[in-house]
Amino acid sequence: MKPTDNFLPFALPSIGDEEINEVVDTLRSGWLTTGPKTKRFEEDFAKFIGVPHALAVNSCTAGLHLALEAIGIQPGDKVITTPYTFTATAEVIRYLGADPLFVDIDPNTFNLDVNQLADTLAAEPGVTAILPMHFGGQACDMDTILTLAQRYGVKVVEDAAHALPAYYKGRLIGTFGDLTAYSFYVTKTLATGEGGMVVTSHPDYAERIKIMRLHGMNRDVFQRTSSKQPFWYYEVVAPGFKYNLTDVAAALGIHQLRKAESFLRRRTEIATHYTQALADLPVRTPYVHPDNVHAWHLYVLQLQLEELTIDRDTLIDQMTQAGIGTSVHFIPLHLQPYWRDCYGFQPTDFPIALQVYQRAVSLPIYPGMSDANVERVITSLRKILTAALR
Repeated sequence: MKPTDNFLPFALPSIGDEEINEVVDTLRSGWLTTGPKTKRFEEDFAKFIGVPHALAVNSCTAGLHLALEAIGIQPGDKVITTPYTFTATAEVIRYLGADPLFVDIDPNTFNLDVNQLADTLAAEPGVTAILPMHFGGQACDMDTILTLAQRYGVKVVEDAAHALPAYYKGRLIGTFGDLTAYSFYVTKTLATGEGGMVVTSHPDYAERIKIMRLHGMNRDVFQRTSSKQPFWYYEVVAPGFKYNLTDVAAALGIHQLRKAESFLRRRTEIATHYTQALADLPVRTPYVHPDNVHAWHLYVLQLQLEELTIDRDTLIDQMTQAGIGTSVHFIPLHLQPYWRDCYGFQPTDFPIALQVYQRAVSLPIYPGMSDANVERVITSLRKILTAALR
């Protein structure tokens, strides 16, 4: 959906002529599936992050699944993660027969509360990995997480679906854990429609993912065409999955990646403008750790409901009536029927996640927003909240 005089969408990819021309070139080449463009995208991505291995996949979900499989997660294992995320973060744990062990979130960053993480690791036997999610684009406390992981002998797989590019103490997310997975879904900071990437510094993990992302075959189609062995020959060495990225999607990713830092600058400008313009309203604007660089995939307000005569859902309805798309990130997993019923959760089991959810509103933030679009969001929000003051 494109922004019009009547409606400003919540999210919109920023696609230029470079991406379009690269896709056209791909279509004309006759090579649509995983091939030379995907290889080029992987090489560019590895160089951008500063790691030796980047493996393109068809979603961040696929990337997380492959990452957990690569480190050897098995039935009966426990993987610590957050309840304040999209269900994919936890569902990949169940794919492997393991169990997610939810830890509540920090009330400022909405990331894993590292104090509760430490308590859980000390109290729970059978934990084999930590799966932190960098909420909204703000890096988790990686120093503490890695210290705890080393102390308890567990692996770290990062969900960086929101975190491209995000920096923790001067280093890009993707250079810390054992493996890191990114999302290129249409709403993300780098968009290929569908797609993802896994990065790692461990060659054994990279080799395992390379095999498992395409049916457990030891050679994909592109490798077979560039090999001295017969084109048709391959060996199935494991029961793998169908998780490869196409060259059509990679063609978009090549140029989206080149724009990553300029996209970040524009997102930061919008976020800064929001924070300054909304400071006197009954909302809490996003906290940004002074040592980090926020990727600003999301800009999430916390409504001070005690000072308002309307609730969050009414605010969203009124913003929609004003022609502005908003959203909610996230409905905590312990409230969702599957997770609630599977593990017997109560709403108050993770009180911070519950409270944050009840007050959360995500505003539009994407590079294609004009200054006039941003002002329209601010003006509409100010009008609604001012009228709703107690």
